[in-house]
Amino acid sequence: MHLEQFYLGCLAHASYLIADEESGVAVVVDPQRDVDAYIQKAEAHGWRIEHVYLTHFHADFLAGHLELRERTGATIHLGARGETEFEVVAESDGTVLELGPQVRIEAMETPGHTPEGISLLVYDRRTSDTQPHAVLTGDTLFIGDVGRPDLLASIGFTQAELGKMLYHSLHTKLATLPDSTRVYPAHGAGSLCGKNLSDETSSTMGEQRRTNYALQPMSEEEFLAVVTADQPAAPGYFVHDAVLNRKERPLMDSAVAKGRKALDLETLLARANAGAQVLDARDPEAFAAGHLAGSINIGLDGKFATWAGTVLDLERPILVIAEAGREEEAILRLGRIGLDLVEGYLDGGAAAFAERPELQVRFTRVEAKPLAEELAGEAAPVVLDVRAPGEYGAGHLECALHIPLNQLAERASEVPRDRPVVVHCAGGYRSAIAVSLLERAGIEGLRDLRGGFGAWSGAGLPVVVPAPTA
Repeated sequence: MHLEQFYLGCLAHASYLIADEESGVAVVVDPQRDVDAYIQKAEAHGWRIEHVYLTHFHADFLAGHLELRERTGATIHLGARGETEFEVVAESDGTVLELGPQVRIEAMETPGHTPEGISLLVYDRRTSDTQPHAVLTGDTLFIGDVGRPDLLASIGFTQAELGKMLYHSLHTKLATLPDSTRVYPAHGAGSLCGKNLSDETSSTMGEQRRTNYALQPMSEEEFLAVVTADQPAAPGYFVHDAVLNRKERPLMDSAVAKGRKALDLETLLARANAGAQVLDARDPEAFAAGHLAGSINIGLDGKFATWAGTVLDLERPILVIAEAGREEEAILRLGRIGLDLVEGYLDGGAAAFAERPELQVRFTRVEAKPLAEELAGEAAPVVLDVRAPGEYGAGHLECALHIPLNQLAERASEVPRDRPVVVHCAGGYRSAIAVSLLERAGIEGLRDLRGGFGAWSGAGLPVVVPAPTA
């Protein structure tokens, strides 16, 4: 048996290829939308990808089930509660797929994160025909955490209903598996499908029973209280993707091909004036040094897809500015979350407007100690903290105005316009996004804190920290 994890760090997403090496039949579970890696692996070993499983309707990315069906003829499998526009094999408790003499896959319905969720028991029959070698848990059970039950609370189920489903999926099904069963989830640290996922991307059921807070003995009510507390805000594109994953939709290759169009500066400006969004995917330092007025900065070297899906309008065309040679990377990563409205990229990147100062806006990145000196003076600037509530609560500048980045566009009117404003986040990535959003709201003279809160606290400057609990 071959069981391999494919981990996509930018989305904290894990997918899997399972093959019966004797029969040559292979299965892909929860594939990313660009599927070349699975196909190349299978072809290299002479395996045939005949099946693709979705453990549930993913919300944080578009899955590649349709792409694999198109490229390999694979049959799509989904939990029995799932309703789709495409043909699927409905999987319920105990449904079995024999890949060959080595490998058997058995479905287990584990709703809660979503109503149609399933986990997959993988048997390596060379070692045991009765004890599962592994369980692929989708977003039901993570390493150190569990899937949140609130994401689809607006689509036919309440948070409480999903929470009760999740409790029973965990405590009466998954928790009964042998200690030695390997646990392979669909996400790792950084995913917003849970609140505190481990950096580890696999474990065992025995280890999770000992260490995972959600598997400890507790009542349904206690479980619901603890699992719903302090969940991060979900990006706006999550519902968009959860719906698209049910549909027959355009394939990844066609989406990327539409965006792979070099535009000259005048064409890009004309399309922007007609309502398209200009996405500048360069790093914050380059963006601060000079960018097109009205463009939105989301650097490729951070949580690019997550923030693109949070701050961009999902219904408006997108025009990309990137470092030379990284344009297609930006388009591909937008396509992974279903942002297929890219009309093209600026030919030559920022060099195309380098000699056009009348088109550009710049802002200063201030260092921590000079900012501290300003704050001690009479004409102190407003400090805007755009970190998440949990980050702010763990420690912040005493004078800071707190507006989380995911709320900033709709709350821009709360930012003073009669005083200078310095924006900060944790390290300087989100603050550049925030500056670009505030510029679009008509606020001028903005600066941000280079290195963010980390630079401020690292310099030994004063912060407000919560009092220790008893």
